[in-house]
Amino acid sequence: MPREIALREVKDLVGKEIGVSDWITVDQTMIDQFADATHDHQFIHTDPEKAAAESPFGGTIAHGFLTLSLLSAMNYNSLPHIREQTMGLNYGFDKIRFGSPVRSGKRIRGRFTLTEARLRGAGMLMTTYDVTVDIENERKPALAATWTTIVQFDPKDRPDDWSS
Repeated sequence: MPREIALREVKDLVGKEIGVSDWITVDQTMIDQFADATHDHQFIHTDPEKAAAESPFGGTIAHGFLTLSLLSAMNYNSLPHIREQTMGLNYGFDKIRFGSPVRSGKRIRGRFTLTEARLRGAGMLMTTYDVTVDIENERKPALAATWTTIVQFDPKDRPDDWSS
């Protein structure tokens, strides 16, 4: 996938996997920092010894919301930039499922399939992705979601051949 595409090219990508991110290592430091930021210090996230002894995971695991929050970095890392874009906005999720825990020290990556792209208003493109977060060397994904974002652009750049 090219690193930059024109707005008019987006509609031709619907139905295609258009990005696979680089691997991100989710280590204990990252998990601890997320716990501090969210005030979620449950032992399965922050106490390696207790998590190894008392949880079914064999050690600490990342918060599901940490995995979810990394989608922004994965998106930026893997999806082509739209040349006319002036700003991108997170519109929300229609579905999120946490399929498998991410153990501390594991690497994850995101896969993005564009399922919908439609113009809204004079200068907005709404895009919807099916997103999967893979865990390296594991069969089940950490996360599956349907994510909608908005690409803001100057209305003068709206493609003439793309009906809303």
